[in-house]
Amino acid sequence: MNREEVQLIGFEIVAFAGDARSKFLEALTAAQNKDFDKAEALIEEGKSLIADAHKAQTSLLAKEAQGEDIAYSVTMMHGQDHLMTTILLKDVMSHLIELYKRG
Repeated sequence: MNREEVQLIGFEIVAFAGDARSKFLEALTAAQNKDFDKAEALIEEGKSLIADAHKAQTSLLAKEAQGEDIAYSVTMMHGQDHLMTTILLKDVMSHLIELYKRG
């Protein structure tokens, strides 16, 4: 894969992860306002967006596993960083929402 193709996948991951991050933060606000149904729905939307980001990531990993040479891209690294931190945020938000439910 050339650098441009890898960059496009990186941008795709950034977009999906960024949208998921927004959903998770919006879910926290909903939980703070005691709207737990909305919070849970937003968490599920965020999870779906993470799945889309994973699909993009997996396509790249599969090509590399098949022996294809993958060009280096800072954009891809940025996408991976976004995805990883958004997954962590998802886990934290789920715990925080549970705390709001109990309180």
